[in-house]
Amino acid sequence: MPLNVSHRSRLTALLFGLSALSSGSLPAADLPDDLALDGDAVAGREVATDRAKGNCVACHVMAGAESPGTIGPVLVSMQTRFPSKRDLAAQIWDATAKNPEAVMPPFGKHEILTRQEFVDVVEYIWSL
Repeated sequence: MPLNVSHRSRLTALLFGLSALSSGSLPAADLPDDLALDGDAVAGREVATDRAKGNCVACHVMAGAESPGTIGPVLVSMQTRFPSKRDLAAQIWDATAKNPEAVMPPFGKHEILTRQEFVDVVEYIWSL
């Protein structure tokens, strides 16, 4: 059965996301050196699933999240997929640093989240 345009677009986005995750350490040039990554996973889950704030669930499947999107990779086994929490934080801070074609908003770089919300989301995603 041939893929329609919508399915091809989603598959292309998924492949870009998977290639970004599998090609080693992420550049962290924009990630502040003084950013302490000791967040609260419970608070991070609230932000990540809040449709008006983090809204990670709009693009990613996450355990327990209602009506997840499928444009981004499934958020599972994050400690296996990223060499360190700092590498994961760099991806969330600005996904375009590694992949200029990324459609994920640069949550840290553009201050979409406060610093506390950002480190909380990183802690939650790292726990998945």
